[in-house]
Amino acid sequence: MDAIAKNVYIEERFPGVTLGVIVQTRGLIQIDAPPAPEDGRAWRAALMGMGDGHERVLINLDSHPDRTLGVRMMDCTVVAHEQTARAFQNRPNTFKAQGDETGANWEAIPGLGSVRWAPPEISFVSKMSLHWSDTPVVLESHPGPTEGAIWVILPEEKVVFVGDAVVKGQPPFLAHADLPAWLEALELLQGPDFKGYTVVSGRGGVVSSQAIRSQADLLKKIHTRIEKLGAKRSSSPSVTDKLADSILKEFKAPAAKQKQYAQRLRFGLRNYYARHYLSSSRTVVDE
Repeated sequence: MDAIAKNVYIEERFPGVTLGVIVQTRGLIQIDAPPAPEDGRAWRAALMGMGDGHERVLINLDSHPDRTLGVRMMDCTVVAHEQTARAFQNRPNTFKAQGDETGANWEAIPGLGSVRWAPPEISFVSKMSLHWSDTPVVLESHPGPTEGAIWVILPEEKVVFVGDAVVKGQPPFLAHADLPAWLEALELLQGPDFKGYTVVSGRGGVVSSQAIRSQADLLKKIHTRIEKLGAKRSSSPSVTDKLADSILKEFKAPAAKQKQYAQRLRFGLRNYYARHYLSSSRTVVDE
């Protein structure tokens, strides 16, 4: 666990997503959870004894299984965006690992079996503040990676957790994305409102301003290319496969990750194309 500001910590050792914890007078504010049960137990153990307060709350930055599968293990109140809460309404009560190939990190975790979801108990639409000490923790809606994507902002500490808005050294998740909204969020992140902030990616920890610019440049390239494909009105989403192969070359991924990242891009682009350019298409995948 690494301290990135006073009473603000991140953890990157578990497969899945970058975790966060904010220690406040009232208790701990956790950000996301590791998907593997054994990692969840280890994370809970690491949090024991932190701070003087006894209350716990967990914030989900969106509904992706990499950050929501292990939430029940944390055994605390869950807060998320209203659209994230709605995503759980479309899921069965129990998750069953079925060898899906979306390029997510949970798919590489052996022995997951059946896991009961822990849907959010508290949700909001635009903005919400937690006042558990003298300094507030602000939750804001910033759609892009998903409709329910949010940021956790600590104005006093100048820290912002941005989830999948920025991913470092790996392809973004595109299946449920809104690229124009995503680019708008990244423009805001690079503007004066967040000058001097420590930016924490949900997949890669603390990221530099260059990483944010690179993410924006990549998304602009993807949006331009897929708009051209959409103008041709092909009836098959597989028309995006060559684009996926091209985008993959942007990443110097280790050999062990090549197949996963290629599948992430193909799956994401196919579903993005189907949702945005095939008017009769309905999204059939879950996040």
